[in-house]
Amino acid sequence: MSEAQIRSDVPRGVVSHEVPELLRNDVRLLGELLGRVLREAGGEDLLADVERLRELTIASHGDPDGHALAEAEALVAGFSHGRAEQVARAFTCYFHLANLAEEYHRVRVLHDRESRLAPHELAPDDSLPAAYQQLVDEMGEDTARARLRDLEFRPVFTAHPTEARRRAVARSIRRVAELVAERDTLHIGGTTLAENERRLLSEIDTLWRTSPLRAEKPTVLDEVVTVLSIFDATLADILPTVYRRLDDWLLEDAAGTTAPVVAPFARLGTWIGGDRDGNPNVTAEVTRAAAMLASEHALDALLASARRTADGLTLDGVGTPASPGLSALWQRLRSLSEAMTSRIANDAPNEPHRRAMLGVIERIAATRRRDADLAYPSADALEADLRTVQDSLHAAGARRAAYGDLQRLLWQVQTFGFHLAELEVRQHSQVHAAALADIEEHGVDGDLQPMTVEVLDTFRALGTVQRRFGIKAARRYIVSFTQSAEHLAAVYRLAELAFGGADDAPVIDAIPLFETFADLQNSIDILDGALAHPRVQERLAANGRRVEVMLGYSDSSKDVGPLSATLALDDAQRRIAEWADRNDIVLTLFHGRGGALGRGGGPANRAVLAQPPGSVDGRFKLTEQGEVIFARYGDPDIATRHIEQVTAATLLADAPSVVRRNDEAAARFADLAARLDVTSRERFHALVRADGFPAWFAQVTPLEELGLLPIGSRPARRGLSVSSLDDLRAIPWVFSWSQARINLAGWYGLGTALEAVGDLDELRTAYAEWPLFATIIDNVEMSLAKTDERIAAHYLALGDRDDLAGLVLGEMALTRRWVLATTGSTGVLSRRRILGRAVQLRSPYVDALSLLQLRALRGLRTGQDDQSTDDLRRLLLLTVNGVAAGLQNTG
Repeated sequence: MSEAQIRSDVPRGVVSHEVPELLRNDVRLLGELLGRVLREAGGEDLLADVERLRELTIASHGDPDGHALAEAEALVAGFSHGRAEQVARAFTCYFHLANLAEEYHRVRVLHDRESRLAPHELAPDDSLPAAYQQLVDEMGEDTARARLRDLEFRPVFTAHPTEARRRAVARSIRRVAELVAERDTLHIGGTTLAENERRLLSEIDTLWRTSPLRAEKPTVLDEVVTVLSIFDATLADILPTVYRRLDDWLLEDAAGTTAPVVAPFARLGTWIGGDRDGNPNVTAEVTRAAAMLASEHALDALLASARRTADGLTLDGVGTPASPGLSALWQRLRSLSEAMTSRIANDAPNEPHRRAMLGVIERIAATRRRDADLAYPSADALEADLRTVQDSLHAAGARRAAYGDLQRLLWQVQTFGFHLAELEVRQHSQVHAAALADIEEHGVDGDLQPMTVEVLDTFRALGTVQRRFGIKAARRYIVSFTQSAEHLAAVYRLAELAFGGADDAPVIDAIPLFETFADLQNSIDILDGALAHPRVQERLAANGRRVEVMLGYSDSSKDVGPLSATLALDDAQRRIAEWADRNDIVLTLFHGRGGALGRGGGPANRAVLAQPPGSVDGRFKLTEQGEVIFARYGDPDIATRHIEQVTAATLLADAPSVVRRNDEAAARFADLAARLDVTSRERFHALVRADGFPAWFAQVTPLEELGLLPIGSRPARRGLSVSSLDDLRAIPWVFSWSQARINLAGWYGLGTALEAVGDLDELRTAYAEWPLFATIIDNVEMSLAKTDERIAAHYLALGDRDDLAGLVLGEMALTRRWVLATTGSTGVLSRRRILGRAVQLRSPYVDALSLLQLRALRGLRTGQDDQSTDDLRRLLLLTVNGVAAGLQNTG
């Protein structure tokens, strides 16, 4: 390997990219307004301190001698504690403003692109119409239509504590974003623009004055409400919009005048209120309450949509007569409540379709308030009534009314039902084992341990939810750390014990979660054992032989390192898909991916297209966690694009060209994969299994302090002390490394593995022809873009272990060199304009917060700061919020 091929002087920072003028103008305006707010709130001195620190951190990126960074550190050290807090909050506010400006610019670009290009002219992995067209070209119209009909996208929302913002802060950010968008529609120089600026100042002042820290940890139901706010704001309308966009393209001129081609393909899931693995705050009562809250929001959305639909059905009965079916529906409504139908008849005397819809609305409202006399027994019953109205409109020739707002409402009913999202339960296999042992010793009605009682009550809560909202509302039960078929059998046994027998027990699909490297290796033996269980056989017979298997990205990465975990997951998916084919199983793989790269994050559509052949088969399910939920679903336009991208990739994953490419690449590069796996795992274990590593990790990162941050209802670890990493949750593992500007969980071991291969031509060929390898390399490059070895060295110096610090910094430099050489890049993110620009805009400002965090952390570690421990912790937690906002990912 020549020095020219692998340079030792690889640029440390992200390559500079030009910022579009419109985005630059937005960021400049918001920055100037924030400056005015800071001056008003803290005087010229506060603004001067913020500006001086900003100038020094910017200068430090072009200062190889480190003088500017040292001067910045000295400036931070000289701040009073109060001033340090003010400066931390100022930089955090800046990040929130820069983030919303960038998000709005993405929307602006999306609108511009859609005005210039037809849907099928986009890249196939970026557009559902383009993906469908490629399927037609490769497989024919009939096969493509069948695959579209069977398409499934299942995002599952989780409450992992990686959303560091308070809801009050998030609401304030959204109001500022709306005002920024408003400026594009206003006339320059007009009084409306001046009013817009005044309101922006007011909102930014509110953002500055709103405490970024919660007073206390949120409850589980607080977390439920937070995610339900996303449903209310975007998802209730976005999913039918996605269906409509594709249907319009497929039907062309006939769109909106005939039955849709597109069947709803999205189904929401949630762990919030159901995931009790390691979270004692999730009880059976909380599960019931979470289901009720979700139902209330679903029914509110259906009511709003039904009212909108009814408002558009003012069609008189002469020109648009009722069908016999509609007349029969009206008579059924009369039999339920003569008073109700008399009132409706007076309001709509000669409008039979509106009259029927008003009756439907009354029944939805009754379902919402749990009025048994009028309530619908199920969402299916509501759908049947809506079909009756639609069929009558169609028969009367009012086809646009039949397939307009009414079709949108039908799509919502089919997508959300009355439960909104399927509530999934998760519990650790050892909790089940302990409960069974307790029951065996004392009897199911004996003096049981509180945890055993809670386990049994969980199954009873599932029964309650199913009776109220149907089997679809809650039937999936995920078993963490599934290490044998008996761990799945325990679920069915406990359900029977909770109800006194199998006949009364709720319908359950026990889903294995394979998390560690060993569990992934043993997955087929476990699945074979589960297949023989009588309850599993009963479910297969009832559900069309459908099986779900969950794969844990987080713990496998913490177990063997990011590269080996990715390769092990890929191998497991391939073997599980082959197992499903041998056993005539309709398989859904559930990807427990996090937002951070160390937890399986990264562009979801690229990840789908890199999956092993047969492992997708038109079905993609993944966890959407923490800040990712707001980033992907908080804005309607961005949410629409995300859903289209993922579903397009899901549709494309089994196209012959994609299957052939992945198959050939897997065979061709199998030896390379094996070499990379062994070397990277050895390198990772050499670090994390070194004597004293757990304590050192806690010393050089804010791990312990993150447990004090009130950003989630779940404890940071399952119970062991920091002397062991085995029981540390993957979230604080990733979160801590990202705060220290190291991001070790996303890349450690790759540099050594690439260097051991040593053949740059082989690596570049693999990057060009092996989708999985390209995804790994690109994700590592993104992770490295958010590292900074200058700042990282300051954190690592807190631990007084030069050997471990040297391993980390050496591997960081090695990984950067080899990644850039493999991709043929001149610098980190030189080929990724949008992401590179985002990191470029933020890095100097993140540095400022990192220096403030280091001041607090150093004081906590050494006790040499005059401030109290409480004050130092508060400063540290303030900077955690800011760094998370600046890096745009936490755990």
